Amino acid sequence: MFGDMMNMMGKLKETQKKVEETKKRLDTVLIDESSHDNKLKITLTANRTIKSIEIDDELLQDKEQLEDYLILTLNKALEKATKVNEAELAAAAKEGLPNIPGMDMFK
Repeated sequence: MFGDMMNMMGKLKETQKKVEETKKRLDTVLIDESSHDNKLKITLTANRTIKSIEIDDELLQDKEQLEDYLILTLNKALEKATKVNEAELAAAAKEGLPNIPGMDMFK
């Protein structure tokens, strides 16, 4: 019994380490998103840190239009990044989870 508990604790620590490594790696995964007409381009990491924003000069003439473009394009980029982030972290956690009764929702 005690050996099983120690083995489980070891696997949990190993899983935690894999999750942390995955988080660091996701800082290097870049997500690109553009407006439908390519007047606005956004790049962010899978950890949802904005890396760059490119704005066409035409959008700089209309504040309200630029704000709309930013909201729409940032939301699309954040949605993509969140999907990648959640999938990668779930895979890292699932890989190392010990077989605990009742915790099969992660499998």
